[in-house]
Order: sequence, then structure tokens, then C-alpha cells
Amino acid sequence: MAHLSSIRVHSLCLPTHSLTLCVFLQGMAFSLPERQILGIHGLLPPKVETQDIQAMRFQNNLKNMTDPLQKYIYLMGIQERNERLFYRVLMEDIEELMPIVYTPTVGLACTHYGHIFRRPKGLFISIRDKGHIRSILDNWPETNVAVIVVTDGERILGLGDLGVYGMGIPVGKLCLYTACAGIRPERCLPVAIDVGTNNQTLLQDPLYMGLYQERDRSQAYDDLIDEFMEAVVEKYGQDTLIQFEDFGNHNAFRFLRKYREKYCTFNDDIQGTAAVALAGLLAAQRALGKPITEHRVLFLGAGEAALGIANLIVMAMMERGMTQAEARNKIWLYDKDGLLVKETDSNQEAFLHDSPGTVESFLDAVNTIKPTAIIGVSGAGRLFTHDVIKSMGTLNERPIIFALSNPTNKAECTAEDAYTLTDGRCLFASGSPFGPVTLNGRIYTPGQGNNAYIFPGVALAVILSGVRHISDKVFLEAAKTLAEQLTDKELEEGRLYPPLSNIREVSIQMAVKVVEFVYANGMAFRYPEPTDKDSFVRATVWDTHYDSFEPDTYDWPGQDVFITRN
Repeated sequence: MAHLSSIRVHSLCLPTHSLTLCVFLQGMAFSLPERQILGIHGLLPPKVETQDIQAMRFQNNLKNMTDPLQKYIYLMGIQERNERLFYRVLMEDIEELMPIVYTPTVGLACTHYGHIFRRPKGLFISIRDKGHIRSILDNWPETNVAVIVVTDGERILGLGDLGVYGMGIPVGKLCLYTACAGIRPERCLPVAIDVGTNNQTLLQDPLYMGLYQERDRSQAYDDLIDEFMEAVVEKYGQDTLIQFEDFGNHNAFRFLRKYREKYCTFNDDIQGTAAVALAGLLAAQRALGKPITEHRVLFLGAGEAALGIANLIVMAMMERGMTQAEARNKIWLYDKDGLLVKETDSNQEAFLHDSPGTVESFLDAVNTIKPTAIIGVSGAGRLFTHDVIKSMGTLNERPIIFALSNPTNKAECTAEDAYTLTDGRCLFASGSPFGPVTLNGRIYTPGQGNNAYIFPGVALAVILSGVRHISDKVFLEAAKTLAEQLTDKELEEGRLYPPLSNIREVSIQMAVKVVEFVYANGMAFRYPEPTDKDSFVRATVWDTHYDSFEPDTYDWPGQDVFITRN
């Protein structure tokens, strides 16, 4: 029988006798003695079910649904009623269900958030709460939070300003923290910061759930974020990992600069996207037998994702012996105003070059610069036109084409177009999933450059090793580790990333490598240093089986002794 003292009862569950409604309970899997002790005998059908039977029912119901949004609503309902069952099914069918709980369906769910609302998830903090954030954190029932994902909803995927509806993104991200890296769900906290929205459709929607006001861009906004960061550290400790997600470009970069040396924080849109894109390029260089220093990269888009990827590519090139200036000269940016050159009014000074001549379109940029790789992070849809793809195929024996914008309808091109228009010669990756492409009797399996390959494993390593400040070198190490886990057979299939079905093991291996890296480079603050880092990491991974209600054999960080280095 499970230890009843270890069953987590959420404070929002009322009345207390309706325990089957609580998060983390196991429904009809309770034994008769457990039902009697809990006072729920007779409130459940008499059969005692195994988790296997519950999972079968769950999976059968999903198979009968065709609408992705309907599946999302059903999955989130199961998560509320039986968390361990939810994660078991998600992990067992991660390739099919990740696009539902995360991109692209989570974007659709965000746009409909107020219309499909069932029950609040996460913590909502508005501009009107200034001065009271610590007391709001005290209302959250879990006291041992290790990781927070926070958004202000201004730039949700490629969908723009969704205000408080953006809460679906932190919730989805944290599902992957648990499913991919085994971080305990009760240690994860999703947060939406509501400072208003400039989305006029939402401001006129009676079902919108946030503040009916334009975005506050005054000093009060900065003061609110400052107070939030300080309150988190005061409440949960200075090693609490705070992930910024889907902030507008301007705020994303300045908050990263402002907080990265003061808090344990990173921005997934900048650093996570950079690591997964670089991993794809490192895998491509294996296929080409051509080092990354010999590549010339043209970006479509010059926002936070483009700059994050560009800067990490520069770091990788410098590691291979190039100077920073030489590496930057290999990278060009093209945005809505055209090719960025020294005469351009832009704040991307590091990647501004002398004008190569008249460039009036992205196709002109491709033909003039002659890149070996094009990377789309514009969020503007199908801008890798047929002519662009054909030109890349003419310029390169094996062109690298990364259409990374999300959701699927914002991708710069489809996998089918990329393979077909290059006669199957391209090395393709996308941000949203595309199915296999059959061409000339061969099946090509496109790689999905999903940030989920990076942030769960990095986060697990950071939490376990007590890292206080996350260097870009950590993401460079993560990118190299991800590329190394791609097998030769998978590369031959057209993949640039390991199958998503292996993502739990990929994340754990990444956590091990990053733990080794941070200890070797003096970035860890949790001592004594574990000698067997593989066992150290694996001992913490959360188990979805009901019998794991038994007390853990390993104490998670939060109860460890810290030794602070001078």
C-alpha cells in the first residue's frame, strides 16, 4: 500500500473527501484499504485497476479523437486528475503527443485559452500586484520549487501578443521538463506576467481573462519584473532556475543581459533555440565531412532567435580556431527591411557587413552571398520560396535548409518542398514536425529542431549541480552533446536529431555531460562533487508508477549542503 503521508493533496481540491479530483492521485488504482483510510470507499467503482488498464483507456480515447485541440483539452484534463498517468502516456507516445502538449497545438490552445478554460494552472501576476508578489508566491501550495518558466505573453511562438493567454506556453514547457528529463512536476512552477496586451481582438473579447488594457511599457513594468525576480530568490533560493519564455525581442535581450550574472536564468528563445540549431549544423557537418568553419550562414529573421543562434555559431567556430571577427564575417542577417549591412539602421552591429551590391529580395541575398546554409526564424511563413530552395540546390551539392519558425503554418517551407526541389540532397530541419517524405523510392525523415532536446537536460544538470549563473558555454556543450547522440544510421535516414522517442535518454545523457562540464569548469556550487555522475543524475529521475509514492531513495537538491566558493 502506498504511504498515504506522501500523497500530495493540492490546496485547490475541495471538498477534502473528493480526493479523486486532486492532482497526483491514482483514481481506481487505490486499493481497498487505501480507499477506506482515505474515506473514498464507495466513491469509486469496486474494481481496483492497474495503471496499465488506465493507460489503455486513456490511449483508446485519444485514438478516437481527430481534432488536435480536442486532444489537448483531454490531455490537460487527465493531467489535472491523475498526473502520473498523464506523464506515463505522454512518455510512452512522446512523438505523437509532444506536438499536442507543445508546438504546434499549444499555440492553437493559447489563441483559444479563454474559450477552452477548465481550471487555472500556474501563477498569474499582474501589473496591479506590484508590491505584493512575495505574498502571491506564498499562495502557491508547493514550497520546494526548483524551476520556473515565466512569460509576459508578448511574442507567443509566431502568433504575436496573446497576453495572459500565453500561460499555455509555460505549462507546456514544464510538461516537457518532467516528460523529457524526469524533473519532479511539483518542483515546476509556470508563471504568467500580465501587463496588458496590444492585441485588439483580445481586448474586445468578453472571454479574455487578463487585464483589459494596453501593454504597460513604463518603468512600472521593469519594476514588476525586478520585484518578481527578487521574490523568487527570497522564497525558493538563489539557485532557483528561472526560464524566460516568449518575451518580446527588446525585453528578451535586455532582461538576459540584466539578470544572467545576478540570477540562475536563461532565455529559451535565445539560448535554447541557439543550441538546438547549432546541434543540427554540427550533425550536418558530419554528413558533409566539412567543418563548421567552412560554412556561410544566411538568416531569414534578425530577432532574438537569429542572434542567439548566430552568437553560438561564432562560439563554435572560435573553438575551432577562428577569430571572433572571422567567424562573424561568415554570418549574414536578412529581415523585413532587407539584408542588414553597415549602412542599415540596426542594433545588430556584430553582424553588419559591407554591402555586397544591390539586394532587393531574399532570393537576391541567396544568389549574392552564396550561403551553404539558410536558417529561417522569421515567423513570417513560406518565405523559402521554390526559387530560393532551387537556388540553394544549385549553389551547394548538399544545401542546409532550416525552417525553424513555429507553429507549422509559420515554417519558411515544408519538408516536402525542401527535399523535392533539391532532389533529396538537402539537409533539412524544421521547428514544427513534418512527416517523412518519399522521393525516388527513398524515405527521408526530416529532423525537428525542437528546443525540448536542450532545455530539459540542461535544466536538470543546472538544478542538480547548483549552478548559479548559466554561461553560454553550457549551451555550446549541450549542442555538441546532442549532435554526438545522433547515430550514423539516423543520419543516413535524413535525421539531424535523434528520434523524439528517445528524448528521455537523450535528456539524461545531456544532463550527465553538462554536470561533468560545470564541475570541471568551476561553475557548480553543490558539493561534495558526485564521483559517479551518471548514477547521480539517474537517481533523481521521477518515476510515473504509483508504487513510487514510497519515500524517495535520493534526496533532491534543496536539502543538500552548499559550499560557497570565494
